[in-house]
Amino acid sequence: MAAVKYRVMKKILMIVSLNMAVLTLSAKTPKFNWNPVMDAIIQVESEGNPNAVSGNSVGVMQITPILVKDCNDILKRQKSKKRFTLADRYSVAKSKEMFLLIQAHYNPTNNIEKAIRLWNGGNNYSVRATNRYYKKVMRNMSKN
Repeated sequence: MAAVKYRVMKKILMIVSLNMAVLTLSAKTPKFNWNPVMDAIIQVESEGNPNAVSGNSVGVMQITPILVKDCNDILKRQKSKKRFTLADRYSVAKSKEMFLLIQAHYNPTNNIEKAIRLWNGGNNYSVRATNRYYKKVMRNMSKN
């Protein structure tokens, strides 16, 4: 019985040590570079036109009022005083900030496929419904 407890404790210590190593490593890892993904999305969404309008979606990244509200809700939960306005959708820099905020919140593992599908289909995206968009963005990324 004591030998079994020793082996279990040894495994637990090993797992804790590995988790600590991963946390230490990720704390030292530079931030993920979303620029190639954002640039490809911008090309697919608006061909780089900051004044592009399609229904409720506007700007280079075709941001909707719902996404602006979602970003502001995230900021509120983070106890930040910063807020985005509907006019911020026309700013390339602010659009990218919103993209980064959404990714940090809903895609903390920095999964590129998830990022693209999330941007197109929202939080509860369907893989099937976002397939064409995903392929378009990936083709655009491979051009650059």
